[in-house]
Amino acid sequence: MSILNGKNILLGISGGIAAYKSAFLVRLLIKNGAHVQVIMTPNSKDFVTPLTLSTLSKRPVLSEFFNKDNENELWNNHVELALWANYFIIAPATANTLSKMASARADNLLIATYLSAKCPVFFAPAMDLDMHNNQANKLNISKLIDFGNIHIPVNSGFLASGLEGEGRMQEPSQIIDFVSNYILNQKKLYGKKVLITAGPTYEAIDAVRFIGNFSSGKMGFALANTAAKLGAEVFLITGPTSLSIKNNRIKSFHVTSADEMFKISSDLFLQADIAILSAAVSDFRPKKAKKNKIKKERNSNLTIDLVSNVDILKHLGSIKKANQLLIGFALESDNEVDNAIKKIKNKNLDAIVLNSLNDKGAGFNHDTNKVTFINNKNDLTEFKLKTKLEVSEDIFNEIIKLNDK
Repeated sequence: MSILNGKNILLGISGGIAAYKSAFLVRLLIKNGAHVQVIMTPNSKDFVTPLTLSTLSKRPVLSEFFNKDNENELWNNHVELALWANYFIIAPATANTLSKMASARADNLLIATYLSAKCPVFFAPAMDLDMHNNQANKLNISKLIDFGNIHIPVNSGFLASGLEGEGRMQEPSQIIDFVSNYILNQKKLYGKKVLITAGPTYEAIDAVRFIGNFSSGKMGFALANTAAKLGAEVFLITGPTSLSIKNNRIKSFHVTSADEMFKISSDLFLQADIAILSAAVSDFRPKKAKKNKIKKERNSNLTIDLVSNVDILKHLGSIKKANQLLIGFALESDNEVDNAIKKIKNKNLDAIVLNSLNDKGAGFNHDTNKVTFINNKNDLTEFKLKTKLEVSEDIFNEIIKLNDK
C-alpha cells in the first residue's frame, strides 16, 4: 500500500508549459490512493484544460474565489481547502507563482490557499534556464525553504526555449517518489506494529461491584494517536474508559479485567515491534467473584480474599525477542528512580516511564503529566509538566532513539 493512500492532497498548478505534466501527476496520485483536489491559476488553463483534470481527479477543478457560472456565485473557501489537505503540492511552480508565494501576494485562489495552509507544502519550480538562475528567483526559492516549504529541485535537460540546462520540472513519477520518501522519513514508525495498553482494569467482587483505580486512559490514548501519526500500525488494548478513538491505523480491543488484558496482550505481543504498557492494571482480584449482588444486611463484616493477577509486563519480558522493544510505566511515591530501575531489570524491559504521585498535575485523571524516561542502561531523561499528547511525543522520541541503536 502506498504511503499516499487515503491522503488528501491539494495540487496547485500555475501557468507554464510544464502544466501539461499535471495530468500525469494527478493520474499517479489517484493511482496511489490519494484524494486529489486541483487548484489552477487562471493562466494555467491556457496550457491544460480543467475538464481533463476534473475527469482524472473526479472532483471539480477550482481556480476562482467564486463559481461565477453558478447563479448563487458560491464561494470557494480557501481556508477550508487548506484545512482539508494533508499535503499541498504546487507543480509546476512558475517564477511568477514563486514570487507571489514569497511575498504573500494573494491575488488568486492558489496563493490564498497556500497562505492558509498548515500542512507540508511542496513546490516544484519550472522555468527557463536564465529565469531559474536569476538572483531574484533564487532568493524567492531560498525564502520559501526558510519558511518551511519543501523544495523539489529542478531537473536539467532540454527546455521549451530550445536551451538546455536546469529548469525542467521533475517528472510526475519523480515528484511522487520525492513526496513519498519525504513522508516516509517523517513517519519514523512506518511499517512498525505498536502494542499499547491503556486505562484501568476492573476486578469483579459481585454482579455490580469491582476493584479498580482512577486511571482515565488518557496517557495510553495519547500514545496511540502519536504512534499512528508516526506511521505505525497500532493495537490499542484498553480497559473501561469514557474515551474513544477514530483512526484507521489504530485497532482497538476493549477489555474489563486484568486476565482479559493479559490474554489479548500475550497474543498481540507476538507480532509487535514495540509494546508500551501504560495501563493501570489491578495487582489483585477477588479470589471468587459472586454471581449475584452481595446483600449488605447479610454481610455487615464482609471479608474479601484477594489473589494476585498475572504480571503482564513481566510475562511479556520473559518472552520478548531481541528485535522487540518493551516499555513499561511505573507510578511511584517513594524511592522512585531506584524502584523504576529495579523493574527494568526484573521484568527485562528496554525502558520505563516513571510517573510520580508527588508531582502536581501528573498521574490519573489529569490532562497533563510529568515523566522521567529511563532506559535499560539507567540513562535518565526528565521532562517538564506537559500535556499528555506532548508527553507521548517525548516518549516516542526516546523510543525511536532506542530503535535506531
